[in-house]
Amino acid sequence: MSQPLNISEHWPARVAVVHEWLASRAGSEKVVEQILEIFPQADLFSLVKFLAADTPPLIPPPPNPDLLIQRLPWARQHFRQYLPLMPLAIEQLDLRKFDLIISSSHAVAKGVITSPDQIHIAYIHSPMRYVWDLQADYLDPGLKSFFSRLVFHYLRSWDVCSATRVDRFIANSHFIRRRIAKTY
Repeated sequence: MSQPLNISEHWPARVAVVHEWLASRAGSEKVVEQILEIFPQADLFSLVKFLAADTPPLIPPPPNPDLLIQRLPWARQHFRQYLPLMPLAIEQLDLRKFDLIISSSHAVAKGVITSPDQIHIAYIHSPMRYVWDLQADYLDPGLKSFFSRLVFHYLRSWDVCSATRVDRFIANSHFIRRRIAKTY
């Protein structure tokens, strides 16, 4: 029986893995763990890292200790409330020294800025559900809803624009593949 191909042995490139936030050990974080198993030499970037102390150390600490979103007030409990700032924050990641960028994205990670000589592969768990097809579930009538609609409009525009930065999309299912095709 042949051994599985170790891609990282045949890929001499510097690899960066980008994920929005590491706050639990859910499905998308498990995908990040699998990517890091394939590319163990990769550097991991995220905007937030609040994993519990008892979380297995399968995810190494990101090399960017000054995570913009993480340093904001009340971020530990309410980091998702900072979603309107996350496009700006993800665009600030300096990935110039990497040849291959793999983003694991359900929100903004696919929006990292890359140069023409870099390869950016985006594993999409879903386009931002809360600003596309579930928008009504997140909005209540009133003044707060008006401002939320403005923010969601901005996030949808940014989401479509940032999709042009991706060289190849990988969908986690046929359903998500259809959502990617419809959204981007």
